[in-house]
Amino acid sequence: MGKYKIVSEPITKMPWEDRPAQSKEVIWRYSNNPIVNRNPIEGIARIFNSAVVPWKDGTFIGVFRAETVSTLPHLRVGRSVDGIHWTFEEQPINFLDEQGKPWNPYYAYDPRLIKIEDEYYVVWCTDFYGPSIGLAKTTDFKSFTRLENPFIPFNRNGVLFPRKINGAYKILSRASDNGHTPFGDIFLSESKDLTYWGKHRHVMERGGSGWWQGLKIGGGPAPIETSEGWLLLYHGVANTCNGYVYSIGGAILDINEPSIVKYRSKNYLLTPEKPYEEVGFVQNVVFPCATIVDPETGKIAIYYGAADSVVALGFSTIDIMVDYIKSTSENVGRDGEIGR
Repeated sequence: MGKYKIVSEPITKMPWEDRPAQSKEVIWRYSNNPIVNRNPIEGIARIFNSAVVPWKDGTFIGVFRAETVSTLPHLRVGRSVDGIHWTFEEQPINFLDEQGKPWNPYYAYDPRLIKIEDEYYVVWCTDFYGPSIGLAKTTDFKSFTRLENPFIPFNRNGVLFPRKINGAYKILSRASDNGHTPFGDIFLSESKDLTYWGKHRHVMERGGSGWWQGLKIGGGPAPIETSEGWLLLYHGVANTCNGYVYSIGGAILDINEPSIVKYRSKNYLLTPEKPYEEVGFVQNVVFPCATIVDPETGKIAIYYGAADSVVALGFSTIDIMVDYIKSTSENVGRDGEIGR
């Protein structure tokens, strides 16, 4: 057992590769990246920015952002024995409303997948008279019940916490506009019933001493509950003379009041450096959407989209990540306060 504790369900196996000898990377890349390449199945040009969870009998299941050869994004279920090699269903997810009637979005992208008690929740960017947040639930990944949209437009990067906090569901989001948002902070909202959302709180603001998160930030995978607080991986965006650059950052939020930032690394944890991250449909993007964690060993596997073209995999441990975030932490604005 390491220095810090992960609070989560036990896992029988997980994708893993040891950190290379002499490496001091906080997140190190899988040596056989990308794990999902371009044109993975007929009619699909790219799969990226996708979310996975452990499934039955030690296997893995996920909801993936898939784009057709006409460049229209939708969500599709994928399955894997080892978390690395994936097969995908032939059709997009068919969403039904709570009365059992079809309710499919015109487009859907950047899903997160979160297990809360005995149900799995999908949160994604949906078409609601402009980009906003969609929400659905499933128990078997065969039928998906779509719930009411949590917010009005415009909003992106919806991320549920993996359990209720003080009796309420909590969700992170980032207010946006109708385009490729050139601004954005992370906010927190809560609900007793997953229908009515309120008590909105500011969590983190863009900026700090580094340009890598100077333009906007957004939540990544579901926060990981640890003995130090909620470990949040997020994306930070820089505006360069050659366009946007997406990197991965890390912060630790208060366990009972997650609008309070306890620690926030001034440095990125991963930035585009490999060809599959720098060159693609959208250049210079690493975009985290999911983690698999092992509470026994502290291992963390991180699934991220690369260059809006492929799915890649990285690794870390709770001790390495938390130590790094704490040792490089800086205060940004009023992030250390309750965000009212």
